[in-house]
Amino acid sequence: MSARPDLLQTGPMMAMIEAQLNEHFTVHRLDAPDAEAVLTEIGPRIRAAATGVGSTGGGARRVTDALMARLPALEIVANFGVGYDSVDAEAAGRRGIVVTNTPGVLDDEVADLTVGLVLSTIRQLPQAERYLRAGKWPSGAFPLTATLRDRTIGIVGMGRIGKAIAQRLEGFGRPIAYHSRRPVEGVPYRHYPDLLGLARDVDVLIVIVPGGPETNHMINAEVLAALGPTGSLINVARGSVVDEEALIKALQQGTIASAGLDVFANEPHVPEALIALDNVVLLPHVASATHLTRNAMGQLVVDNLTAWFSGRPPLTPVPETPVKTPA
Repeated sequence: MSARPDLLQTGPMMAMIEAQLNEHFTVHRLDAPDAEAVLTEIGPRIRAAATGVGSTGGGARRVTDALMARLPALEIVANFGVGYDSVDAEAAGRRGIVVTNTPGVLDDEVADLTVGLVLSTIRQLPQAERYLRAGKWPSGAFPLTATLRDRTIGIVGMGRIGKAIAQRLEGFGRPIAYHSRRPVEGVPYRHYPDLLGLARDVDVLIVIVPGGPETNHMINAEVLAALGPTGSLINVARGSVVDEEALIKALQQGTIASAGLDVFANEPHVPEALIALDNVVLLPHVASATHLTRNAMGQLVVDNLTAWFSGRPPLTPVPETPVKTPA
């Protein structure tokens, strides 16, 4: 590349990402103290943006339609994460701006973690460890727990990660069903077009759908009531997908038996009411959080950007935005 394109970084990112961005681009940071002045001065020159809410455990400014309006030369937004609710992708599409994400490289990691979270929630593995560490074992055995042996598993969302989760759970010999807007070709599990119907018929409900307005609070009080008093909810999607207040009430009142959560509505802040409950397993959004996978995700962010500015199509554009080659 000749003159380095101007790039806006909306928040802190992994060191390996930042090092490569600084190598290939003239980077301007939106988390600087003088962010508004930065936007006013260099906004018209910005041709790329790198973002990812929570990409390092912290926050980042969302790439909204209003922000894009201040970046008239913007061509591409590279998002860290398979979920891209950090970007208004529909608005980007209307403006002819390409948005990319990092699918594929984290599927196996998230699926592995999900299986671990299912077992931890149903067999109460963290509770059993706390029991031992508290010195209670000499006074009596840990109470018997529920089992996966008599349970039907439902998956809300059957994309790449949903399929990877289902394939792993097949090994447990349990019936699997799923909910999506349409049946997924080549998937052998029973399809439920109605989410409530799936919730009524399964014992473990695993949520793995994108965030955003379309899925906001899709797991609500009615769905939790349908899941029932022996049911378990597992959320590895986005915190926005679950009505957190309704979930807390359902766990407190025994509407459902338990929950395993890797995501929350207002990360990294978790409601004290959830932390106080003993029938929930809580993880700090770590489904893809291994060195191997996060490095692969970070490299894909960079590769999408460098491909674009080398005159090649982006590697992993999202469906809402145009797939094209730069002029």
